[in-house]
Amino acid sequence: MSGKAILLVIMGFSMLFMVAGNFWNGVGGKMSDNYVDYFNKTTSHNIAVSGANMAANEVFLDPTWTTGYNNLDYQNGKIYVSVTILDAYKNIRQIYSVGIFNNDTSRVKIKLAPSKFSKFAYYSVSEGGTIWWINQDTVWGPFHTQGNLLASKHPSFYGKASSKGKVQYYTSQKVDAPYFHGGYEQGVDLPMPADGVTALLAPAKSGGVYFDGTLKKKGTIYMEFQGEYLLYKYTSTGSYTDTLYLPTAAPNGVIFMDNGTIHMQGTVNGAYTVGCTGTVYLDNDIVYQNNPKTDATSTDMLGIVARDNVYITNNTANNNDININASIYVQDGGFGAEDYSIRPISGNINLMGGIIQNTRQAVGTFSGSTINHGFAKRYKYDDRFLVASPPFFPGTGGYEIVSWYE
Repeated sequence: MSGKAILLVIMGFSMLFMVAGNFWNGVGGKMSDNYVDYFNKTTSHNIAVSGANMAANEVFLDPTWTTGYNNLDYQNGKIYVSVTILDAYKNIRQIYSVGIFNNDTSRVKIKLAPSKFSKFAYYSVSEGGTIWWINQDTVWGPFHTQGNLLASKHPSFYGKASSKGKVQYYTSQKVDAPYFHGGYEQGVDLPMPADGVTALLAPAKSGGVYFDGTLKKKGTIYMEFQGEYLLYKYTSTGSYTDTLYLPTAAPNGVIFMDNGTIHMQGTVNGAYTVGCTGTVYLDNDIVYQNNPKTDATSTDMLGIVARDNVYITNNTANNNDININASIYVQDGGFGAEDYSIRPISGNINLMGGIIQNTRQAVGTFSGSTINHGFAKRYKYDDRFLVASPPFFPGTGGYEIVSWYE
């Protein structure tokens, strides 16, 4: 090969390497730029998330906290957080967190709502001391007791279970240990509020239906839900004397009997909380018009809130099963069956919802697995109560995150 040809080959390879070198330099530069961009975006995002978590923790510790953060140094960047009350009546709040790092900005928005006792499939302050969870008992949904969890022959808990006290075995751990399919936590202190019932007074008087049992000696009211209508009277006999169209009469969904007793039954269409400062008696089935187990679009929802007790009435209608669709909250007493130890064998309590009570009460008597009096329990959890609750249902005093946007 002549010298000119060799020179051309060398020039060609030089040109090729120059082009390739320029290309790879460009790729390397872009890779470096992309890495820097990714690092900046990731860091600003982490700062924003950290700000949101820090603010959420402040709100959980102090529900009145709205201070936020302004120009807070964090991980070589800045945090800006605002806490806004979106609905003062329902106490719904929004945390808006901004994270800045090297001129890159990320934002996180979360919404907080008061935590409600309706989220529990079962809650008690005291388990009564002598009423045991047995092998035939199954709880679906969250469970908590402020006392000891009394277990005999492996009861099953399918939601998260917790107790302030310990698990107490009827015989031994080997024979009685519960099956905790959703996990178990001991030492959790979650007391009932002192104003769970009386907090319903204000919304009942403004936007709800309020009955005063001291007026004209009308201390007992008999109610029947018929879809969107509520029929009521003040005597156990005779026809209903008054009718309310609930979407108009109680737009906020609260119905309250002050200084009195409620007897109730019927079919509910809508979301309502029925409360009283006395005892609520369930005279017959109280169910939803649209069953959420078969109709995913159902918005029917019921809370039953009483200071003293909620009892299944000892009457003919309840001697062959009772169907209850509701989350039941009892401030001082509990949920039970009237005359449970002497009433006839009455079938099943088919409950869809939850029971929150101060003291666990009996619904029947048993000999081994045989019912002698009262009811067997068939309790199912309403999964909607994990994220929703009946109107103004008593709260735990804390907050829960209901939405998180990034």
